Amino acid sequence: MRGPAAPRPRGTSSLWPYLLLSAAPLCWAGNIVLARGVADLIPPAAFAFWRWTLAFVLILPFSLRQLSQDRDEIARRWKILFLLAVLGISSFNALLYTAVHTTTAINGSLIQSTMPAVIVLLSLILYREKIAARQMGGVMLCVLGACLVVLRGELKTLLTMSFVQGDLLMAIAVVFYGLYSALLRRRPAIHPLSFLASTFFLGAAGLFPVYLAELAITGPFALSRDIVLSILYVAIFPSIIAYFCWNKGVDLVGPNRAGLFINLIPAFASLLSLWLLGESLQPFHIGGMALILGGMALFYHR
Repeated sequence: MRGPAAPRPRGTSSLWPYLLLSAAPLCWAGNIVLARGVADLIPPAAFAFWRWTLAFVLILPFSLRQLSQDRDEIARRWKILFLLAVLGISSFNALLYTAVHTTTAINGSLIQSTMPAVIVLLSLILYREKIAARQMGGVMLCVLGACLVVLRGELKTLLTMSFVQGDLLMAIAVVFYGLYSALLRRRPAIHPLSFLASTFFLGAAGLFPVYLAELAITGPFALSRDIVLSILYVAIFPSIIAYFCWNKGVDLVGPNRAGLFINLIPAFASLLSLWLLGESLQPFHIGGMALILGGMALFYHR
């Protein structure tokens, strides 16, 4: 059995972990742009539930052998698996899909750039993991860049507390996913496919009551070709491919170093939003992105 408990080569010079960590933000950028594009076609809980249900169905045939080998460890460690699923699968995505109803894809993706700071803070709290002053400075630049976007470049937004609801929901979602990333090192020593299949199933199960409640309030959505293709996309790319790449990347380089790659989401999402959704790029977007990229450069500079 091959599990994720092998020593993590955090100082590795290989490009492979960083390619993995770059692939995940590209897929997630497509997820938030697509979610914004279909926000009026499918309710958020339904979108999240069917995404993870289909992702589980698709990955199950490829993970049956690993699940059989790991069943005892999964049964023994089901509590941490369920916690990770609720944080990183159920809560994060339901909040994201709700947020894009009242904020833009560019804003939502830039707010996600605060996630490295959240991961660093949680790592300090949970593991007493130290961070260099230069790296903390890089994290703070990323946070300032995201704040610039949330405030629309105007301090009076903070003074009047006139935040867009979607921005606040995205901020809450970021905290949940930051906790998921920080807790990944506590996951059971099972095969990556077993881990994905287990968390996808538990995440979908966690969303099921929310989906039923939403269904009772809003009624069923109309199934169309666009909806089917959208669910298929988010079930494959932001789910199976992105989560496999992200989990493996975090395992190789650690949550603090991996977390900075979240900042690639705004760059990818901005380009996709301009191209596919026709969203406008404002000066505060450019300023925020400059701060975020500068923070990444400072964090990784040797």
